[in-house]
Amino acid sequence: MTLPVFWTDRLDAGVGQRVTLEGDEGRHAVAVRRLRVGEELVIGDGNGRSVVAQIEEVAKNSLVAVVSEVRERQAPEPRITVVQAIPKGDRGELAVEMLTEVGVDRIVPWAASRCVAVWRGERAAKSLAKWRSTAREAAKQARRDFVPEVTEVVTTADLVAMVGEADVAMVLHESATSGITALEAPATGEIVLVVGPEGGVSPDELEALGSAGAHVVRLGESVLRTSTAGVVAAGVVLAGTDRWVIPG
Repeated sequence: MTLPVFWTDRLDAGVGQRVTLEGDEGRHAVAVRRLRVGEELVIGDGNGRSVVAQIEEVAKNSLVAVVSEVRERQAPEPRITVVQAIPKGDRGELAVEMLTEVGVDRIVPWAASRCVAVWRGERAAKSLAKWRSTAREAAKQARRDFVPEVTEVVTTADLVAMVGEADVAMVLHESATSGITALEAPATGEIVLVVGPEGGVSPDELEALGSAGAHVVRLGESVLRTSTAGVVAAGVVLAGTDRWVIPG
């Protein structure tokens, strides 16, 4: 049986020491999961460090557990960034959830010129908070050691600069003559995958990204929704790295 996973912002306890889980995570552990004294759980900081601990005390909205094992994980290589053009409705949260589950390291919301949804002011803050909350919950469900970073929204000019700094950058586009598998993933560094909005990446954006060094590629004959294209692309890229290799 796999142990339930919970997050905490600070995790410096060692074996034999006590760690307190409180706030929303403590409430979820006690009131929703109904964990009790004597049961074990995993508490992680979302940045590679986690502990296995046995519950010693339970309160209304918190618990105290004794650490029995400490785990330290290095950030995986290569690093995968998906730039997701902002979709309409709740498809952005769906994309974030699936991208997190598949193993993406960073998710960048992009205000592309053909985006139907526009993030401004209070709406931008709420939408970004939802994306970040979704990433945390999906990372917990997927039992990841790292919660993917969800950055502030970027403009096309910001994205062009990002592409220029990447080790490999790819833009998904239905007009591409090269498949995504034609490019070999590097063993280290950063891979950036750019996913356009429902209306597609505009010619001007495509030219700017290409001039910055991005390869224009396609996934196949089908044109996928913006909320699923990045997930499929990330899976293809990850399958070409050592990140999905199961130790023998």
